[in-house]
Amino acid sequence: METIKFGKSEVVANPLGLGTNAVGGYNLFHQLADEDGKQLVEAAIACGINLLDTAYVYGLGHSEELVGQVIKNHRREDLVVATKGAHDFSTGEEVINNDPAFLRQQVENSLKRLQTDYLDIYYIHFPDHDTPKAEAVGALQRLREEGKIRAIGVSNFSLAQIKAANVDGYVDVVEDEFSLLHQDHLNDGMLNYLHDNQISFVPYFPLASGLLTGKYDHLVTFPNDDIRSQIADFKEPRFSQVRQAVDQIRPIANAHQATVAQVVLAWYLTNPLISAVIPGAKRAAQVEANAKAMELQLSKTEYQTIEQAFQGFQNTTSGKSLKDPD
Repeated sequence: METIKFGKSEVVANPLGLGTNAVGGYNLFHQLADEDGKQLVEAAIACGINLLDTAYVYGLGHSEELVGQVIKNHRREDLVVATKGAHDFSTGEEVINNDPAFLRQQVENSLKRLQTDYLDIYYIHFPDHDTPKAEAVGALQRLREEGKIRAIGVSNFSLAQIKAANVDGYVDVVEDEFSLLHQDHLNDGMLNYLHDNQISFVPYFPLASGLLTGKYDHLVTFPNDDIRSQIADFKEPRFSQVRQAVDQIRPIANAHQATVAQVVLAWYLTNPLISAVIPGAKRAAQVEANAKAMELQLSKTEYQTIEQAFQGFQNTTSGKSLKDPD
């Protein structure tokens, strides 16, 4: 597939990346092994995935450390490394902090953990309540001028917050939840604003906790301590509606000798409002399978069939937990 450019920056990547919350994210997932995480990243790079998306809060820096251990064995200029910060634990409690001085220190800390001289994309992971958004982004712009970051992003910002952050035109990319099951940004004006202002959009949770892989049937159940038992997507009648929509993808997958997940990822890659997609994974085999979506070309009819199958989910409000696994 063709590469994509992020916003008005010079950062260019292949459009299918790797979300690394299961690489060292021991505070998000149980029973993670460091070597497995590093193998995930190595597998991604070997498959032509050069966009690696991590964050401080994934293991409180441990994900960045593991990604850093891998990328130092590769040509840095061949990789696009994105990370995020905003979580402040200095008081002993979790606080979201967008203060310019705090963000600057977060960038410096991320550079050390990732063992790199620059970050291709740095996102403000969540907005705080007090910091003017233009001031927070202005701090990142100064870091860009110093050569420490190449593109500026914001994540989990509302449309109003994005507009405030972009008052000087510095924002290159927005990362937020969006999937065939959670399409509210089609109707709230966000995607239109991003398109009109040359801001790239990168959705997370594209496979909706595995629901869009087609692996669940009507017999599946989840224990109370499994977060999926608390998510509306897995509760009736919505769960059945999701499976019925997914079933309409299966003939397309069969025609391409592909999996449902690969077809879903190909739909995102074909969508003109989406710049890149960053599915997560826990096993190298999942990464290798996801990468094949970049080779899959959907026809206009196939694209529209998928779009119509999920038409009823366009008004679904997002807001799932970040601990929710893909």
